[in-house]
Amino acid sequence: MTIKEKQDSIIEDFSVFEDWMDKYQQLIEMGKELPPIDSKKRTDKYLINGCQSKVWLDAELRDGKIFFSADSDAIITKGIVSLLISVLSGHTPEEILDTDLYFIEKIGLRENLSPTRSNGLVAMIKQMRMYALAFKAKAGM
Repeated sequence: MTIKEKQDSIIEDFSVFEDWMDKYQQLIEMGKELPPIDSKKRTDKYLINGCQSKVWLDAELRDGKIFFSADSDAIITKGIVSLLISVLSGHTPEEILDTDLYFIEKIGLRENLSPTRSNGLVAMIKQMRMYALAFKAKAGM
């Protein structure tokens, strides 16, 4: 599935909810389904700066595609990072760097987050793109 198809699927999934409390509940459920990050990676090295909650993010390149793993100490934040992983994981560095994450606006996520969570969202996206940029540079793409 392409990044665009994944984003469109998320937009469709969230469109069934009219109330933002229901959308938050969906984020919480997504966070609960996020596979745990290796406990050795719950260190400052993997911590994302700019998030009020603690968010640990790692990435690995396999067969030219990036696979992300993450965790958070806050359940909604964990849902947000799970959402980002569901869209970006399993794609090439180039695809990740070139994509417009339009689903964030379409589902109303940014406008319904507190300023600190919104800053955290931006920091998570930035870190995921930094991994993509680093893998791209390392592979000489």
